[in-house]
Amino acid sequence: MTEKRSLGDRIGNWFFGIPAVAQIWAKLLARDSQAQGDSIPFARLAKPLDQCRAALLTTGGIHLPEQPPFDMENPEGDASYREIPGDVALDQLVITHKYYNHKDADADPNIILPLDHFRDLASRGVIGQVAPRHFSFMGHIEGAQLPILVEQTAPEVAAKLRADGVDFAFLTPA
Repeated sequence: MTEKRSLGDRIGNWFFGIPAVAQIWAKLLARDSQAQGDSIPFARLAKPLDQCRAALLTTGGIHLPEQPPFDMENPEGDASYREIPGDVALDQLVITHKYYNHKDADADPNIILPLDHFRDLASRGVIGQVAPRHFSFMGHIEGAQLPILVEQTAPEVAAKLRADGVDFAFLTPA
């Protein structure tokens, strides 16, 4: 899962890995979102958790080796997504993302896509089932890529989650 990163990428990962910088950046984004009237969507589960089907969503830039990597050249990000099969072995996944330090996620993909943990929850009856597929985004989406995410790719993924009978999605941000 390792990829060679340039000195600039490593410096960027280090800079945004500083908690104070990450907090300031998150606050600025949240303030912009609130100024636009956006709110965080919330819906109560319609049935008990042990009867629910769960899907995982990540903004960690995870994908299968045969899938195209996320676009790291566009400074506005990449609004596309990758489908991750529910039965994938996590050691088969790769990470293409330069906007966070994914050294630990490279060593243990459950950090960013906790699929083994959700499989365990299903086997113990805590949740009903794990969905047949999960979805990975790059994260770091802004500028012209944001409307593509909001108007095209997010609705596509939502439709696929509904088609899979998913009751709740668990998001792991990167």
